[in-house]
Amino acid sequence: MNTNIGSLRARSAIIIAVSLVLGGCATFSQDGGMGEVQKQTQPHLKQDFEWAKTEESAKSLQDKTNALLAQPLDVESAVQVALYNNKGLQAAFYELGISEADLVQAGRLPNPRFSMLYVRNAGEYKIEQAFTFNVFSLLTMPKAVEIEKRRFAQAQASTAIEVLKLAYQTRTAYFNAVAATELVKYSAQVKESAEAGAELAKRLHETGNWNRLEQSREQSFYADAALEYANAKNAEVKAYEALARQLGVKTSQIKIQTRLPDLPQSLSELQAFEQNAYEQRLDLLVKRSEMDALAKQLGLTKVTRFIDVIELGPARVLEGRRSEPYKKGIDISFEIPLFDWGQAKVPRAEAIYMQSVQETAKLAINAQSEIRERYNTYRTKHDVTRHIRDEIVPLRKRILHEEQLRYNGMLSSPFELFGDARAQVQSVKGYIESLRDFWLADAELQATLVASPHMMEGQ
Repeated sequence: MNTNIGSLRARSAIIIAVSLVLGGCATFSQDGGMGEVQKQTQPHLKQDFEWAKTEESAKSLQDKTNALLAQPLDVESAVQVALYNNKGLQAAFYELGISEADLVQAGRLPNPRFSMLYVRNAGEYKIEQAFTFNVFSLLTMPKAVEIEKRRFAQAQASTAIEVLKLAYQTRTAYFNAVAATELVKYSAQVKESAEAGAELAKRLHETGNWNRLEQSREQSFYADAALEYANAKNAEVKAYEALARQLGVKTSQIKIQTRLPDLPQSLSELQAFEQNAYEQRLDLLVKRSEMDALAKQLGLTKVTRFIDVIELGPARVLEGRRSEPYKKGIDISFEIPLFDWGQAKVPRAEAIYMQSVQETAKLAINAQSEIRERYNTYRTKHDVTRHIRDEIVPLRKRILHEEQLRYNGMLSSPFELFGDARAQVQSVKGYIESLRDFWLADAELQATLVASPHMMEGQ
């Protein structure tokens, strides 16, 4: 009996020693997982970003931001400011810290437990002392660590998506802001032309040379133009505020270019986009990582199906007078599967895993469709914008030129000239809106190579 007790005590000591060694192995990485995030974003991003974990790094990012804001921003420098200065992105980086802490915690075994029973009656004592350790956690720790590694990889991919989502949303906000400023300028020209026509019509009506109907028509043109100008100014304010939120600055600090980039001469083919999506699309990477984690978790579920806790450790008991020696032995405790044999655990885990498999398949199918849809919009916006630029705007310009010649020769009225001038300006506004829509479609197509449109739009 003493030999058996000694053997159990020796095993307990070995288990505790091993647990102390294993518990000390899990440590935090130097970069907090940011290296993998940067690797995943590199194919999609020209800019750099940094996790401002210290005052020095925060000050460095602020200095870089101020230097960029000192000059008019193009779309690429606007994205860089957002990546440096957006507080929501910095908050997303801390998800890495949370996930890595869970990983480190998974590699550390629970503390041993000390229990004691103390009873005294008329000089008689009963004292039981036990020092136990959860042996089962030692057996399951490798699987638990593997699961947390997978979850940490998921957190890295999710953080990479947050970086690229911010870049996409900043591009969208930038193009909207530039276009809004251009549209305000041309809306002001339409308003001025309509105002001149309305004033001339009013004077002619007062002198009896213009009827009430024509005068009211010109006044209506002016009222509509004034309303359109007011709406354009409001749209400009909203666009600048949206850009300011992405950049993390006040609108008074924003200086952007005065016109949208020109239409590109050529476009990439659909096949290149489809191929890149399967190689680089991060939401598929996250989903596959989730499947792997669930598969590992299923293995852990099978291990823990019957018994969740086994505690083992040395114990000693005193019964009688305090002068009597302690009786030494081993304390073992575990759950008895009397009512719950764990039959539901494995089927539940398997159902969750198969659900993830089907969701991953759906995501892959949707990715193909989303890329084709966004690419078609991208090409259509390019063709429409080119048609407006090459056909409609020049045609309106020629009409206005001919009308000016007729007016100079006293062959047409000033109101016809005003009308053609407004039509020519409206065609330019249409081109600006179409050019804006093309660049938005370009940004959406690039975003579809990262993740689903709903995810990239923050829905």
